[in-house]
Amino acid sequence: MNKYELAVAVNGQLEADAKNAVLEKVRGLITRFGGTITSEDDWGRKRFAYEVHKVKEGYYVFIKFQAGPEAIAEIEHRIRIVENVFRYLIVSDEKELSVKHEEEKPDTSYDAPAKSASEDESAGTETEDEGSQPEKTAEDSAEAAE
Repeated sequence: MNKYELAVAVNGQLEADAKNAVLEKVRGLITRFGGTITSEDDWGRKRFAYEVHKVKEGYYVFIKFQAGPEAIAEIEHRIRIVENVFRYLIVSDEKELSVKHEEEKPDTSYDAPAKSASEDESAGTETEDEGSQPEKTAEDSAEAAE
């Protein structure tokens, strides 16, 4: 079973009883298709960024649950027709997976080996002719060919 999070925006103009009935339908859909609700986060009434069906506020609830991948399509298909659910979004809750993958990744940082004293001395003995001549570019080569 995979972990998911469902964000639901319900009509903010509903009375408390009607809002609870809509949320109970949503919870019922999750359990109907083999999911188990692990936690629920009630954000309350919030203003929409833009009007939805001439309504300016919505009631937000975030439900974390576990279900099989085949259940997600069925839940989305059914929640689409639940009246007074304006918006919904189901995402995979991959927090634990990303932490696990970070632990398994090899260290990709690269530390250059320290230079020895003889390498430092040889690097400083460059002749003036080598250091003062500019590199040839493609334009220089084209001018010389003409």
